[in-house]
Amino acid sequence: MLLAKICGLTETIHIEKCIEYGTSMCGFILFYPKSHRNLSLDKAKELTSLKHSKSNVAVMVQPNKSQLESIKNLNFQYYQIYGDQDPDEINKIKKRYGVKIIKALTIETREDVLKYKKYEAADIILFDSIGKEKSLSFDHSLLKYVPTNIKKMVAGNIFRQDLEKINKIADNLIVDCSGSLETNKKKDLTKIKKFLLEMRRINEN
Repeated sequence: MLLAKICGLTETIHIEKCIEYGTSMCGFILFYPKSHRNLSLDKAKELTSLKHSKSNVAVMVQPNKSQLESIKNLNFQYYQIYGDQDPDEINKIKKRYGVKIIKALTIETREDVLKYKKYEAADIILFDSIGKEKSLSFDHSLLKYVPTNIKKMVAGNIFRQDLEKINKIADNLIVDCSGSLETNKKKDLTKIKKFLLEMRRINEN
């Protein structure tokens, strides 16, 4: 079974449609001005105040204490963290803020994949491309080196046409999608609908 996290959301209508079509998680990019999807704190507060039963995810790169303190009262269930944090620091963040952790690893090689072993405190390990604000891909077959008991999320330029293949990687895999659901750097509701309905079709077969 596949689950979806739609990332880089910036508008209310996009969140509402993602939820309508079946996403499990809504991702919001914070403290990363290089990205055209980056949100101000006021906008993040507005968007995460919407009432729904799905999980909100704060996506951050190497967040510092001041940044973490500034969002501690916002409606986030997960912090998705990129960077080279010591595993103890991830542990401290999880305990201090009472959230679940998605630890993001950027993948080029098998050795990159195996870094998951360092982050036992993480609730989910995200295996992503090296692109960050760009939409790049990586060899998803490398995930064969990760045990089935590790909860996995995969990202990296994933399109609707890739979902059948992605579905064979692992059970209950979370697919993290952003750039492939955009047109001219804005979320495209038609692409979102087709992507999530295709995921539903695969899950029902």
